[in-house]
Amino acid sequence: MSHTSLSSTSAPIHTVSDYLDCMQVVMVNTTLPANIGSAARAMHTMGLSRLTVVDPKLPIDESSVSHAAGGSDLLSSAIIAPTLESAIANCQLVFAASSRSRHLPRPVVTPTQAAQIMLAFIDSQSTLSTKENPDVNQAIDSKQKPNIAILFGREDRGLTNEELAYADYHIQIDANPDYPVLNVASAVQVIASFIFAYTQSHFQANAKTDDISLDDNTIVTAQPTVDVHLRQQWDEPAITQQQLQQLTQRTTDLMVQRGLADSEHLKSLPSRLSRLGSRLQLDQKEYQLLSALIAKLSKV
Repeated sequence: MSHTSLSSTSAPIHTVSDYLDCMQVVMVNTTLPANIGSAARAMHTMGLSRLTVVDPKLPIDESSVSHAAGGSDLLSSAIIAPTLESAIANCQLVFAASSRSRHLPRPVVTPTQAAQIMLAFIDSQSTLSTKENPDVNQAIDSKQKPNIAILFGREDRGLTNEELAYADYHIQIDANPDYPVLNVASAVQVIASFIFAYTQSHFQANAKTDDISLDDNTIVTAQPTVDVHLRQQWDEPAITQQQLQQLTQRTTDLMVQRGLADSEHLKSLPSRLSRLGSRLQLDQKEYQLLSALIAKLSKV
């Protein structure tokens, strides 16, 4: 298994597997190695092959392998990351599985809606790469290939508010309102099954969009939620999660420097700036423009 954070490799988007290869499951601070194996099995049955485990309390072991069954190869290629930040640094779009609303909520979507957003994003980024490289027959440069993360939390308490703040969207699975809590591997199985099913129908060009409409850029979801807006036109690649966090930090530092914020009492300012950045869905040129503006204002 690897111990470094890797971006997705270059490959054409020609098959269902090509779509699914743009997605990675990220398990955060798991307690039981067996659950990692069960998640790997769930992923394998639904065509997902990229697994990242962030700071597990116990390493992948024989119990992981036995629970993985046919998905044991995913354990061999799994990335072990020291922090969530490093695990998703190269990701352009991040989802988090969450069973309840949190402070400063992000847009809440169903698994089906999440799958639709993912594939719309992959198509938009892939089309962009093809336009920039018309002779490559839809081959996507490794630096530009869409890279999407789906975060899953600890067995006993899920993801923290700080970890959820990294996500652009929160996925909620319809369940018994009196106890809407799934085992982490079960949550992986449910969400992965929706992704696989929608990817198949999308690839076959006969998907039905009963739960989501992309025509007006807005998704209507159950409460509590924030309106979801999907950027349809991309003339530059999307920024990565690492760039978003850098921009958030630079903006926070500038506000402190200009007396617009107190460094000792930032409260939810960084989270709000990060959420704003997610909503804007910046591309690389826009990121460069804002970075240059912040740098200039910092020197005035």
